[in-house]
Amino acid sequence: MGLTGPGQRARGPGPLIVGVAVAAVVLGVSAGARQPALTVTYVARSLQPGEVVVLEVRAPAGVTQVKATAFGREVPCVETKPGEWRAFAGIDLDVTPGSHVVEVRAAGGPDPLTGAVPLEVLDKAFGTRTLRVAPKFVTPPPSMAARLERERERVAAALASSAPRPYWTGPFTSPVEGRAVSGFGVRSVFNGQARDPHGGADLAGPTGTPVRAPNAGRVVLAAYHYFPGKLVILDHGMNVFSMLAHLSRIDVQEGAEVRRGEVVGLVGATGRVTGPHLHWAVRVGGARVDPFSLIEVSQGLR
Repeated sequence: MGLTGPGQRARGPGPLIVGVAVAAVVLGVSAGARQPALTVTYVARSLQPGEVVVLEVRAPAGVTQVKATAFGREVPCVETKPGEWRAFAGIDLDVTPGSHVVEVRAAGGPDPLTGAVPLEVLDKAFGTRTLRVAPKFVTPPPSMAARLERERERVAAALASSAPRPYWTGPFTSPVEGRAVSGFGVRSVFNGQARDPHGGADLAGPTGTPVRAPNAGRVVLAAYHYFPGKLVILDHGMNVFSMLAHLSRIDVQEGAEVRRGEVVGLVGATGRVTGPHLHWAVRVGGARVDPFSLIEVSQGLR
């Protein structure tokens, strides 16, 4: 296995744009061949918890299936053109910094090809936010227990199955133009009580601001839930999901397919909030990732 040296390249201005690491790994060589039989490149804004990693695989003729495993999760791979495959992997907030291995397996050619892509995940420090909300959103009354369990099950079911191929075309975009008022991963303290880290980004916007689909997808949930308020979940395919919360109005129905930029609802202040804004969370293969990481790594993709 060989590794060509990692590089850095910038992609445009702005405080959310940082270096993109690129590396190529030779995973297998056919008998007597002078060129690699299977290579992988990866692109990431950084290798830290909360980041998205795009894997690009070049396979020899005859390969009909490519599979990958990253950070303990199966990662679906899709053929984007003959001999080229792509996968999205997420580095969850709970991933321990240190050495990790992405395993890649290809089948269908003369010989099965396997290999390992080494990734060195760096530590990342997240800040803390302190918020005051209605007490019922910190300690829900016992009468809400059954409802909360039903809603957890509905969200889990919505995120449990994804289209095997991407719905999207082109890069992901922000669902609203407002600035981020609370970043991904910050530790949340509500009314003096610590809660889970912030699993998305809060985007500023007055009530009634149109919320647009970050990319094409299928509506797998559209409902009013206790904590997120009016909520829309989009399956973008390949285990990539957008969760759009605290809406004042939902404009789509479950099962509908939407285009990038199509209005799915309006900014609001429903659920556990301190004021009107959009909470945009992204899940990649079950991993909690920064939505702006998805925007960055998807630039230039087709």
